[in-house]
Amino acid sequence: MKTKNLNGMYNIVGTNIKKYRELRGLSQRELSDKLALLGVTLYHSDISRIESFDLFVRDYELKAICKVLSITFDEVYANTDKNFEF
Repeated sequence: MKTKNLNGMYNIVGTNIKKYRELRGLSQRELSDKLALLGVTLYHSDISRIESFDLFVRDYELKAICKVLSITFDEVYANTDKNFEF
């Protein structure tokens, strides 16, 4: 089954994930390691693909990312409305 996308993007939160990851001083590998402690397997290469909009983010992965980065869903979805202006 092919994953659907929006204008070639498989998620709309990649920019915000990168922003908050960098604000927390975490590398992609460190974020991946912290997610593993929660039982969520995302490799550092997956984090890179999420941040560049090339990988779909499952709801439980996004919840875990928010938990690790100590952010809310509002914060991870901030400024994403622009993706729906056609």
